[in-house]
Amino acid sequence: MEEKQVFEKYESEVRSYCRVFDEVLDYAKGSIIKDINGKEYIDFFCGAGAVNYGHNNDYIKEKIIKYLQDDKIMHALDMYTQAKHDFIEYFEKEILIPRGLNYKIQFPGPTGTNAVEAALKLARKVKKRNNIWCLMGCFHGMTLGSLALTSDKESRQGAGVNLENVTHIPAPYMFKELDTIKYMQTLLDDDHSGVEKPAALIIETVQAEGGIWVFEKQWLKDVRKFCTDNDILLIVDDIQVGCARSGTFFSFERAGIVPDMVALSKSIGGYGMPFALTLIKPELDIWTPGEHNGTFRGNQLAIVAAKAGLEFMKKNNIEKEVQRKEKIVKEFLENQIKPLNQNFEIRGIGLIWGVETHDGNLAKKISMECFKNGLIVERAGRNNSVVKLMPALTIDDETLIKGLNILKETIAQ
Repeated sequence: MEEKQVFEKYESEVRSYCRVFDEVLDYAKGSIIKDINGKEYIDFFCGAGAVNYGHNNDYIKEKIIKYLQDDKIMHALDMYTQAKHDFIEYFEKEILIPRGLNYKIQFPGPTGTNAVEAALKLARKVKKRNNIWCLMGCFHGMTLGSLALTSDKESRQGAGVNLENVTHIPAPYMFKELDTIKYMQTLLDDDHSGVEKPAALIIETVQAEGGIWVFEKQWLKDVRKFCTDNDILLIVDDIQVGCARSGTFFSFERAGIVPDMVALSKSIGGYGMPFALTLIKPELDIWTPGEHNGTFRGNQLAIVAAKAGLEFMKKNNIEKEVQRKEKIVKEFLENQIKPLNQNFEIRGIGLIWGVETHDGNLAKKISMECFKNGLIVERAGRNNSVVKLMPALTIDDETLIKGLNILKETIAQ
């Protein structure tokens, strides 16, 4: 049977990315993917942010292979293992402590939505309140608790049940005349607001699926103060824009704030492996043993890859490299892409950027034509009108610029 027919005949209709990127992919190294016919594609999608260090990173791969060859334990639930010991020790000493952060580490399950669900449950347990506040334009996952937060209509319609105990706050970019901090304070102070005080406010400091909206440092500082002043926990979802994607390991570092909880997944797995963490201020860690669990919490091979990924990041000065490459991308988009259409807007930080086309059909056509021309770019935002650029943090300058030129030539067509 012809390769694509197997998928079309036997795989569920829920599949999505393959409807745009419709070739059978086979090989991947660094920032290059090849299909079964040998055609090359520059990867500006990066596994939706899961492979920040590039495909089949040699340094990480060596650690994984060694672990497998030595017959090390592969599945241990939440029992003590040498691999987990080494990861925790490295993460605390090399990532948290140098940043002045004091968090307990929870291994909630293998995906980002697991990390978010754990944070929501714990916040409600700590504060003894049901409601959670989040922002319009957010994406936090597709399981019911996370989906109640996620704001896009199509995702929510798939739930099949009421999505409750959440209040959506207008994001700060939505209404120029609206002070969102004052608005939230009014919801708390007005005895006729009809809105319950939340246990937590959860935010992305850069809304990725919402259309690449980078929140101002001052707004982040103000929202931290608002939560502190009103006894509300602040949760930062750093699943897609963490792990140095924004130019610092945690995306909130630029604002000098400390969230009460942090959700990490995607590239914390080092090699594109399923792995997630929920970081918790120690005084909030009131779980009872087994109160939140999962068979695959603490994926041992992903733990090995995660530590190797952090080592690679530090040894290769990835944060500084992202800050340097940010200037290349920003300058190209502003000077070469924006002039192609007077309606385009450019937004981004680090190595996550968006070209706002204000036209979902145009953005889809650009994405599909880019793929034909050897570039993988995804879409995001309202009506999927934003062409989303998310190359590997390790991409070399020549490949980066080549990919940007493919985007330019495709749009120009």
